[in-house]
Amino acid sequence: MARRIDFKAQATTPADARAVYRLLADGATWPSWTPIGRFELEAEGIDGGESAGAIRVFISGPVRSREQLVELHENEQIRYTVLSGPPMRDHAARVDLTPTGDGGTRIVWYESFEPTWPGTGPLLRWFLARFVQRCADGLAAAAQLSTDS
Repeated sequence: MARRIDFKAQATTPADARAVYRLLADGATWPSWTPIGRFELEAEGIDGGESAGAIRVFISGPVRSREQLVELHENEQIRYTVLSGPPMRDHAARVDLTPTGDGGTRIVWYESFEPTWPGTGPLLRWFLARFVQRCADGLAAAAQLSTDS
């Protein structure tokens, strides 16, 4: 059995949680603030659009990651899971948005999964930790830009 991989990425932005959540919940914005090249909404969620149950597809080069939104707590948290794409199983991700004392937001992005192929865990963790950190940093910067405009 493969060993479980857990890690987190963190970033802080002067933007409020509303601005951060708005970007995080809208998959169409992701290509503008992450290394992701394209977004597609494969299936709407139970309340339509990108609500719980929605399947979002993010395409980066040859990788096509199908992700399902599991829970959304407006301006506070999003949980999702990867259904297919990267070589992993039993994936769980959570992005927490916590207000800072000065009106900004602390972003903490948690990832947990088991690698599909034995022996690939350290490499997959190394790559994904950097990728997710770039996403968190990009989200923080984009949220700040959206409130500065």
